[in-house]
Amino acid sequence: QVQLVESGGGLVQPGGSLRLSCATSGFPFSTFAMSWYRQAPGKERELVARITSAGGSTNYADSVKGRFTISRSNAQSTVYLQMNSLKPEDTAVYYCYVLLIGPAYSNRPYWGQGTQVTVSS
Repeated sequence: QVQLVESGGGLVQPGGSLRLSCATSGFPFSTFAMSWYRQAPGKERELVARITSAGGSTNYADSVKGRFTISRSNAQSTVYLQMNSLKPEDTAVYYCYVLLIGPAYSNRPYWGQGTQVTVSS
């Protein structure tokens, strides 16, 4: 079955860095775009970054542009989120996401379990 497993979250001071990973299985990873979302307490879940299937195109929320970088390894079926210059407002649970489009997948979305990122001094 489809699995998305995030790791790499934790507590970091403002200005610090973290690298999140999302290991996937159960679907042809190299065929699909991948995304990272986040949800802060009391707020709606928001798109942070998205990368196309071959990694040739990326999109970012305005709030993270220039600080976060999304990348992927199709050989390892893993997507990454490098987060630099972290701010307290980046504190949230970060989720890996894929929408499996096509008749074989019924256009179904999948989420990981989430990983907590806390930016605090």
